[in-house]
Amino acid sequence: MSQTNRRKPKAQSRVHAKPNSSPELLHWRFVVVIGAILLVFVGLGIRAVYIQVISPDLLIQRGDNRTLRTKENPLHRGLIVDRNGQQLAVSVPVRAVWADPKAIAKNVEALQQKAAKDPDFDLQKALHINQTRWRALAEILGQDYVRLQDKVSDPSDTFVYIQRQVSPAMADYVKQLKLPGVHLRDESRRYYPSGEVSAHVVGFTNVDDEGIEGIEKLYNKWLAGARGSRKIRRDGKGRMVELLEFEEGEKPQDIQLTLDQRIQAIAYKSIKQAVSYYRAASGSAVVVDVKSGEILAMANSPSFNPNNKSSALPHKVRNRAVTDAYEPGSAVKPLAVLSALEFGSANSDTIIDTSPGWMHLGGNIVRDSRNYGKIDLTEIIRKSSNMGTSKLALSVPKEFLIDTYYNVGLMSDSGANLLGESNGIFNERNRWSDFELSTLSFGYGISVTALQLARMYSVLGDGGINKPLSIIKPQQPVEQERVISESAVRQVLTMMESVVKKGGSAEKASIAGYRVAGKTGTSRKAEANGYGDEYVNIFSGVAPVSDPQLAVVILINEPKGEHYYAGHTAAPVFAEVMSASLQLLNVPPDDKTVSSLATLPSKGRDANAG
Repeated sequence: MSQTNRRKPKAQSRVHAKPNSSPELLHWRFVVVIGAILLVFVGLGIRAVYIQVISPDLLIQRGDNRTLRTKENPLHRGLIVDRNGQQLAVSVPVRAVWADPKAIAKNVEALQQKAAKDPDFDLQKALHINQTRWRALAEILGQDYVRLQDKVSDPSDTFVYIQRQVSPAMADYVKQLKLPGVHLRDESRRYYPSGEVSAHVVGFTNVDDEGIEGIEKLYNKWLAGARGSRKIRRDGKGRMVELLEFEEGEKPQDIQLTLDQRIQAIAYKSIKQAVSYYRAASGSAVVVDVKSGEILAMANSPSFNPNNKSSALPHKVRNRAVTDAYEPGSAVKPLAVLSALEFGSANSDTIIDTSPGWMHLGGNIVRDSRNYGKIDLTEIIRKSSNMGTSKLALSVPKEFLIDTYYNVGLMSDSGANLLGESNGIFNERNRWSDFELSTLSFGYGISVTALQLARMYSVLGDGGINKPLSIIKPQQPVEQERVISESAVRQVLTMMESVVKKGGSAEKASIAGYRVAGKTGTSRKAEANGYGDEYVNIFSGVAPVSDPQLAVVILINEPKGEHYYAGHTAAPVFAEVMSASLQLLNVPPDDKTVSSLATLPSKGRDANAG
């Protein structure tokens, strides 16, 4: 009993444990975490779908911008050489100085940040050194320092040319300056060894090495070729890891001209001296090989130096021999004689009565300088009779006369296909008055270039065979056509010899040892209200007459002073150019007055030649 009672209090004092409750399935924190993770993955998925499917190009482009590069293979412009291989235009290596304004701005920011972190760093000194180097760059390049700074002041730019085509020595100096953001790149510059002598024919290129004048422009695609390229993928260090594309370029072609630089130099020197001596506005000289139609020389004055673009003024750059047309005057009078001989209205023994030295034609007057009376065809050419050529021109049908002008190339281009070439000026009419036909016979009412006139005389020199002239060495024989009978041409050439003999209008055109056939042309320049007081002087001819090799045309535009006739101005220049050209080409003399030299012993001939 007592034990039982003692146990009861113990049982009553026992503390009962709280019953365990079952845990919740998803706690709210867990829900938040899971939801956030799901949202992240859903967002990434949507973004991946957008990038890969909807708009994949943007990142591809960004990646390609970092890894893909297209590099052009270096290419040098083709050579231009004369007929003997002498170089007239070559490409020389030069450098271009360029800058990255963005990199320059970043360099300044880097200096400022370094100064902020390092109290010992002298920012002003660093900036002063940088400024000194920029001033040195401006000085060596010949540029204004302030303008140079303006060029590279826009940090949004990544490429700016500072100066193109600098010499290797200047490029080395720029490299030694070690200016951040300033770099060099390879390029080429055109150099012209002949300078102003052949400038009008060869032309020149611009700073991008593209032809803008002369042969350089006309055959720019041949000379430039096409650059090949490689499309590569590179790694982070700039190394090529994959060649994606390769495009083979087109090799530049060299061009060989028909010019003989030796004759070209002689022609240029002679015409330049004549223009200076006679204080003329300009002058042109053309030398043509009559057998092939190849242009051996084409020179103009004033000229320019293609190596110095500042001298390439518009009035100097123009190739006047092919662009400027003038009334040729008496230089075309042999055509009237040829027409009459060909048609049969005259022969070598025909006498023309030019009395009283003038005549009325449709209310106009045609006159000679004086009354020559009755003269033969040779005298008509020697005395340059307007009356004589007018009567010969009117003795043939007008169609026949005009066709003669067409046949010798006076009313079309020369065939040389030169830049800016003029076809001359000729107003074709349905009806021709006698006066118009008369003036046409002595070189008025038609304007031609020096090159067209050279083609006409090359036809006469080759016995009446017409062929296009050429400035590029032809790869195959050119087409040719007989337009005048050889017998008629030979008769006229014999008549034209009298022009350079004693009593002729151009004695100064004679050449010792060679028979020369030529014709002067002195014409007044047309103005708005008629003809002014300025003259154009022309002498055209061929030599040697026994077997013509060369045709030469000399044109002096607006000579000043006492001498304004072609026999005084153009004729001596013709003799100088023709004589030197024949000797350079080793053409044997054919004048009977020196035929006795052939009978001398070889030692005697050599002694006399010396």
